Amino acid sequence: MSGTPIKGRGAASNREGRFESVRVEAEDDGWPGDAEGEDLQPARPRTTVSEERARSILSHNDSPDIPFEHSINVYRGCEHGCVYCYARPSHGYLNLSAGLDFETRLFAKTNAAELLRAELGRRSHRVSPINLGANTDPYQPIERQYRLTREVLQVLLETRHPCTIVTKNACVERDLDLLHELASQRLVFVAVSVTTLDNRLAARLEPRASAPHRRLEAIARLSAAGVPTGVFAAPLIPAVNDPDLEGILERGREAGALYANYTLVRLPHEVKDLFREWLELHFPQRAAHVMNLIRDMRGGRDNDPRFGARMRGEGEIAKLIQARFELARKRLGYLHRDEIELDCSRFRPPRAESAQGELF
Repeated sequence: MSGTPIKGRGAASNREGRFESVRVEAEDDGWPGDAEGEDLQPARPRTTVSEERARSILSHNDSPDIPFEHSINVYRGCEHGCVYCYARPSHGYLNLSAGLDFETRLFAKTNAAELLRAELGRRSHRVSPINLGANTDPYQPIERQYRLTREVLQVLLETRHPCTIVTKNACVERDLDLLHELASQRLVFVAVSVTTLDNRLAARLEPRASAPHRRLEAIARLSAAGVPTGVFAAPLIPAVNDPDLEGILERGREAGALYANYTLVRLPHEVKDLFREWLELHFPQRAAHVMNLIRDMRGGRDNDPRFGARMRGEGEIAKLIQARFELARKRLGYLHRDEIELDCSRFRPPRAESAQGELF
C-alpha cells in the first residue's frame, strides 16, 4: 500500500498484474532522507497516451446478462480513475498494472473509424446495436483531443447503424449534433452513469469523471434535444454509495431520463486488492464492514463472475437493494429496457472508397 491517496487518481499504487513474473518491493536501504516519517511521496503520475493502429475494432459479446452483441472501445485504459472499474485487469495483457498504469498509461486506437467502416462493409456483418463504453469510457478526458468517439459516431450516422453509449462524462454533450440526427432515426440510446450525488465521494471514487451535477445536466440537455437517455446507478457499493440509489433515480427522472438501471460493484482479479486499499485509505473504520457486505452478496467471496449473478448479486442484502430499485423505478415511471427499441432496418453498408469521389 502507498500509505496515502494520490490527488486526482483513484488507485494509490501500481500493483503487478496477474500475468507478470517479476515483483518489485520498496525497501529502506538506510540512506539519509529515507528515514521513516519524512516526506517521500513521489511526484503525481502524469497521463501519457500512446497511439496505436488496431487490427480490429468490433468486439463480440455472448454474455447472457449484457444487452448487446457488439461493442467498440477506441481507448485502452481510462483516465477517469474509477477505483472499482472491472476493466482494470485488461491492462495486464499489455504487461501493465491494473492500478495507476490503467488510469495514466493510455492507448488511442487512431484507426478506429477506418476499421469500423471496413467491418460494417463485410457481408457477414449482422446488424444489432453497437455499444460504445463497454470496457473504457468513450468520453474520457483524452477524447477532447483525439475525437475518436466522434469519428465513430460519424460512421454510424453515415451507415444508419444503431448504437448505445454508456459514459460518466458530460463531454457527451459535444456530439449533440450527431446524437440528435441519430435519435431522429431511432438509432441511439445514451446512458449516463451517476454513482453518487455527493461531489466529495465522487472525487474519491472516480476522480477525473464529470461531477455528479454535470452528468445530470448532460442527461437534461440530451433529453431536451430529443435523444433518449437513461441513468445508471452503477456500481452500487454497500455502505458507501447505496444510500444514494433513490436520490439518483429521482434526479435522473427530473432531468428527463426514460430508463434506469443499476449494478452491484464487481471486484475481479486485481481490482479486489486495489479496492481494499482504497477503502483502508478513505474509510478505514468502515473498510471491513463494506467487504463483509460485499461477500454476503457474492456467496462468501470477493467476486462472483457467474452469469446471472455478477450484476445483481445474491442473498438478503442484494434482494433488498433490488426491491428498493424496483419500488423507485415504478414510482418514478421509468420505462422497461425493451420499450426503448432502436431501428436496425435502416442500415446501409458504407460505400467503397473511390479515387473519383462521388458524383451524387
